[in-house]
Amino acid sequence: CKIKLVDTPELGYFAKDNAGEVCIKGNIVFKGYYKNEELTREVLDSDGWLHTGDVGKWTKEGTLKIVDRKKHILKLQQGEYVAPEKIENIYVRSKFVAQSFVYGESLKTCLIAIVVPDAEVLIPYAKDTLGLEGSLAELVEKPEVKKAVLDDMLSTGKSAGLFSFEQVKDIFLSPELFSVENDLLTPTLKSKRPKLKTHFTPQLQDMYSRLD
Repeated sequence: CKIKLVDTPELGYFAKDNAGEVCIKGNIVFKGYYKNEELTREVLDSDGWLHTGDVGKWTKEGTLKIVDRKKHILKLQQGEYVAPEKIENIYVRSKFVAQSFVYGESLKTCLIAIVVPDAEVLIPYAKDTLGLEGSLAELVEKPEVKKAVLDDMLSTGKSAGLFSFEQVKDIFLSPELFSVENDLLTPTLKSKRPKLKTHFTPQLQDMYSRLD
């Protein structure tokens, strides 16, 4: 049996740093899913390596420690498992949402999110419906704007079949898009979740302190 770690840039793990997705090869590895070539190709590459989806790190003692999941899944305090990326893909259907970062912790009972509004939609809406004018940076500070965005996100989530525990309980509106330039997106435009968490730590902590 062979084992190796491969780069997982979207999560900030690289093999050169002794971290990455755990891949296994050998007689112990299965040959594929029964009559399901598509699913087989998702986990077995052309060289026979099984991509486990677990992110591991070699310790100083030479042992392998599992530190993350490639497909990010988290467990809330009450035991419910949620997939933030799935929820983000639903919330982006909201007319107000350009980007979002859904966040949760195992010691918390609910999810929260950082949301970058779509300026082309939000600015005219704020003027015509809420009677508010200003730049995006000014509008995101308004409680009425935050409520309008959150309400539409929750409505979008409900229509898409999200469970109540999958819906966010609070949001922080950021006027700055996540980008490669500010190191919040990978070159393939995937969210750098550890970077987003670090970048927005004060806002995330503030939201949870008000929900506790």
